Amino acid sequence: MASHRKPRQRPLSGGTVRTAATTLALAGAATATAFEGTSQADPRPTPAQVEADVDRLYEEAEAATERYNGAKQQADEAERALVGLRDETARKTDQLNAARGTLGSLAAGQYRKGSLGTAVQLAMAADPQEYLSQASFISRAGDRNAAGISTVRRRLEEVGKLKEQAAGHLADLRAQRDELAEHKAEIEGKLTTAKQLLAKLTAEQRAAYEARSGGGDPATPAARPQSAPPPPPSWGHLPAVAGGGSRAARAVAFAHGAIGKPYIWGATGPGSFDCSGLTQAAWRAAGVSLPRTTYTQINAGRRVSRDQLAPGDLVFFYSGVTHVGMYIGNGQMIHAPRPGSTVRVAPIDSMPWAGASRPA
Repeated sequence: MASHRKPRQRPLSGGTVRTAATTLALAGAATATAFEGTSQADPRPTPAQVEADVDRLYEEAEAATERYNGAKQQADEAERALVGLRDETARKTDQLNAARGTLGSLAAGQYRKGSLGTAVQLAMAADPQEYLSQASFISRAGDRNAAGISTVRRRLEEVGKLKEQAAGHLADLRAQRDELAEHKAEIEGKLTTAKQLLAKLTAEQRAAYEARSGGGDPATPAARPQSAPPPPPSWGHLPAVAGGGSRAARAVAFAHGAIGKPYIWGATGPGSFDCSGLTQAAWRAAGVSLPRTTYTQINAGRRVSRDQLAPGDLVFFYSGVTHVGMYIGNGQMIHAPRPGSTVRVAPIDSMPWAGASRPA
């Protein structure tokens, strides 16, 4: 007869319990991860968010550009000073060699006469500087070679000082070149990030952003100005600057002639400009020398209030004074906006106001 008893159920062994627990834990973790991934997934940024981030990156890149410009100006000055010192060192070395040659001729005459005087000792010394520093013969009365020896000593000291100065300028130049490299990397990094963000927009959204911000390639229809740039203003009401109001007229005319040329960071013309490079070049064409950076240009002339602006004045923007344009009247300026853009006319109220100055 078949048995009707229930089969005995084996109790779960320790290994089976652990396997089941592990399976449940993994399943729970997977479920939690799925929900967590869904809840933490970054939403696609809106066009407004992308544009705000790009604007910020461009502003930061322009600030870094002005720091680069300042460091480059210092590096250029250090390099010119170093070249000058090396040239002067070469001239002084020639003079030293000539003085030692003269002293050597006197020494040779003494040697032929059988007297080994101070001149020949100096000429034969392995280290003339050390010999001069230890000798007291210059003060001896009646030494006919004292004047020649004194000349050699003076030339040696001059050459030594020039070499020390050159070494100092070389160290400064190397430090400034390192600073240039850091600013360059910072600028290029921010511009690369800005391009990556813009790539998240559609073609239509990018075109709309470029039209609002004044950027883009002038070869593309979407980036072309909506109207032709205005003609240069009449010069009858230009400010009186050093040398006459015609200087401001020439500066504005230069800026107007630069319209359409590309913005390239660090450029000062004639084919491309950054913002401070444009204003510097424009006033240079008018016979006025301006410093290289926005934060030095603002102090290069007389400060003027916004309601006293006249064509030719420099107008500055952002709290860090990192952007500059040239006022041309009627609330408009000519400026080089940012990388990817061209020199163009824009309203002065398109950016946060920082101040204005009138070059003189």
